[in-house]
Amino acid sequence: MHKDGDVVLGGLFRTHFFSTYPDLSFTSEPSQPNCHGFDVPGFRQAQTMAFTIDEINRNSNLLPNVALGYSLYDNCVQLGVGFRAALLLVSGQEEQVVLHETCVGTPPVLGIVGDSSSTRSIAISTVLGLYRVPMVSYFATCSCLSDRQKFPSFFRTIPSDAFQVRAMIQILKHFGWTWVGLLIRDDDYGLHAARSFQTDLGPSDGGCLAYTETLPGNNDPAELKRIVDVMKKSTARVVIVFAHEGPMIKLLEEVVRQNVTGLQWIASEVWISATVLQTPRFMPYLGGTLGIAIRRGEMPGLRDFLLQIRPDLHHNNSYGNNMVNQFWEYTFQCRFAPPPAGWVEAGGALCTGQEDLESVDTEFLDVSNLRPEYNVYKAVYALAYALDDMLQCEPGRGPFSGHSCGNLHRLEPWQLLYYLGKVNFTTSFSDQVSFDENGDVLPIYDIMNWQWLPDGRTKVQTVGEVKKSAFKGEELTLDEDKIFWNFESKKPPRSVCSESCPPGTRMARRKGEPECCFDCIPCSEGKISNKTDSMECTSCPEDFWSSPQRDYCVPKKTEFLSYHEPLGIFLTATSLLGTFICIVVLGIFIYHHRTPIVRANNSELSFQLLLSLKLCFLCSLLFIGRPRLWTCQLRHAAFGISFVLCVSCILVKTMVVLAVFKASKPGGEASLKWFGVLQQRGTVLVLTSFQAVICTVWLVSASPVPHKNTKYHSDKIVYELLLGYIGLLAILSFLLAFLARNLPDSFNEAKLITFSMLIFCAVWVAFVPAYISSPGKYADAVEVFAILASSFGLLVALFGPKCYIILLRPERNTRKAIMGRGGYKR
Repeated sequence: MHKDGDVVLGGLFRTHFFSTYPDLSFTSEPSQPNCHGFDVPGFRQAQTMAFTIDEINRNSNLLPNVALGYSLYDNCVQLGVGFRAALLLVSGQEEQVVLHETCVGTPPVLGIVGDSSSTRSIAISTVLGLYRVPMVSYFATCSCLSDRQKFPSFFRTIPSDAFQVRAMIQILKHFGWTWVGLLIRDDDYGLHAARSFQTDLGPSDGGCLAYTETLPGNNDPAELKRIVDVMKKSTARVVIVFAHEGPMIKLLEEVVRQNVTGLQWIASEVWISATVLQTPRFMPYLGGTLGIAIRRGEMPGLRDFLLQIRPDLHHNNSYGNNMVNQFWEYTFQCRFAPPPAGWVEAGGALCTGQEDLESVDTEFLDVSNLRPEYNVYKAVYALAYALDDMLQCEPGRGPFSGHSCGNLHRLEPWQLLYYLGKVNFTTSFSDQVSFDENGDVLPIYDIMNWQWLPDGRTKVQTVGEVKKSAFKGEELTLDEDKIFWNFESKKPPRSVCSESCPPGTRMARRKGEPECCFDCIPCSEGKISNKTDSMECTSCPEDFWSSPQRDYCVPKKTEFLSYHEPLGIFLTATSLLGTFICIVVLGIFIYHHRTPIVRANNSELSFQLLLSLKLCFLCSLLFIGRPRLWTCQLRHAAFGISFVLCVSCILVKTMVVLAVFKASKPGGEASLKWFGVLQQRGTVLVLTSFQAVICTVWLVSASPVPHKNTKYHSDKIVYELLLGYIGLLAILSFLLAFLARNLPDSFNEAKLITFSMLIFCAVWVAFVPAYISSPGKYADAVEVFAILASSFGLLVALFGPKCYIILLRPERNTRKAIMGRGGYKR
């Protein structure tokens, strides 16, 4: 199709499907390609370019006094044909020449609108870029075409696949689909899309690819069966497809054969509008499909322009009337004269050229969903605005050598290229059009949904948009209430390799699997995670602990042995009972202090021993109740001094018994002078003072303070020192008493001391492991129990037999009985 003008723009469109390859060698005569299978949408896109140029020519504000013309070629969906057409456009060498007064042939074009294929655009733009001929594609989306080093003269009014991939990833993120399959066509379009997905898709941007399969170019049934088997076995419920409708038809036939349902399809812009797939056979499987679609636009007057097409109207201004004639024959199922042999005999109709387009049901006149056509419209206007800017250049202020400007009679394509990169205009549909440094237009896509209606019809509904602006970046808008989901639940499906890890757990990736496949490991004690899909658990502050669900930190409980709990009440009662018994025994000894048994057992040391035992019972109360600074400082000091006083009394008592025994032998009287009353008091005082010095130094140098954290006791080393000194005295008392166990007295004090020290040592030896293994307040309980048990042991062992004799067997409380006379010998 051709129309003369002051400036001619070229166009490459798909109006036929290629059948027979022409001989494109340089040694043979050029031949026309044999194309068949008329493509109505492609022909409408070509007519849209003609309509746009006609609209521009009627616009007095744009390119005044300049008539635009066009020269449009069919690429027959083949690289060789499209490449050849592009070279013919820029060289002006046509096979057909029509004489128009003094002008012979078609003038070379200043720029080309096209091509619709990424592969063809790559090949054509590679050559056109050498001569800086502008090429504005309306449908080539390969991200590779953004490479300005390889394609310096390429522009496009459709977003690149890089943005389309990012738009799809935003949809995946919106619905939480992190585990998806990817099917691609084995061409530049599919391979670059797959590369973009593998680069951009990740756990933080949408998820992982469960599989990536390439649809066979030859539609191999075995390979298609294998691919569908992969889809069926995969746990991914979302499938993204970058392919044309041809391979999709073959794929869906295998899907139908294997009855693979329950998939959510995501369509690229190539097949989201393909009506050939919206059939009753495929819609049970494709219903609910979401896809990225080219921005829909409106072009008032286009339908009226399409209705004016008549075969007879183009004879006077077009040398290539075959395109219109073939459309006419395809639409009305007729043939122009002379018809093919046998056509009339078979009942075929002849075309008159007067048929009414409105009388037939044809998608050619459907202008309600103009998407590629809108891109053609913007591409033509971009070239027109660039040309208009160039022609408005003021001489001497131009951007070219010597500040020169372009001249209408000597225009060069590279001059138009400069202005094309700077165009910025707004369409009648309020869309802004400008190109970035890579020749890409400001991207915007509609999001479409295939809705399968109850009556069997299919509706393609716009449910949102995704766009990129200079100020807000990429924005996704979705109206979920409008989306049709082809599932029983009527809700979006779940498509994840692993469910999200809830708060209180962390993600642990599975070895050898994609990053989206992981296990959820509960946080350990003292650590939390308070958000979904945490990579690590964080430790709680020192005074806090993890909640049972490990999702937040709670203040640590201040655990201590309370007076109000049963264990505390029992120990308190036991301590007071022991104190009361000591007071009772002390009263008994004071009341009976003149009796032989009290006098014979060193009443002063006995009184001191009872006083120290009472203190031992009372000091256990310091371990019960909320810890305070003074109780922490006093408890072990009081405990240590009380027990040292007690054991010191026992040690001196043992030494006195041994001294008395030695004094009873000939020549042993001298031993008693070392164990008089003053010496006894002094020994007890010195031993107790030594303990008091130890406690004082400890309190001054490393005084204990209350701790909320009960993991470790700050007074552990000091406590071992206290136990060590007390144990040393106890063992010494035990050894001395053990040596004196066979003394001849019928009431053998040494035996009682030996037994009491044995109890004392046994209790504290058992205390150490029990204390270490007891958590929190139970450590204090163990310590209190040890104090009470050892105190009761000493009280009962040392004073029990004496009280028994004083109260119940007074006949033994005589000097005679004590000295072993009267039948009380051993």
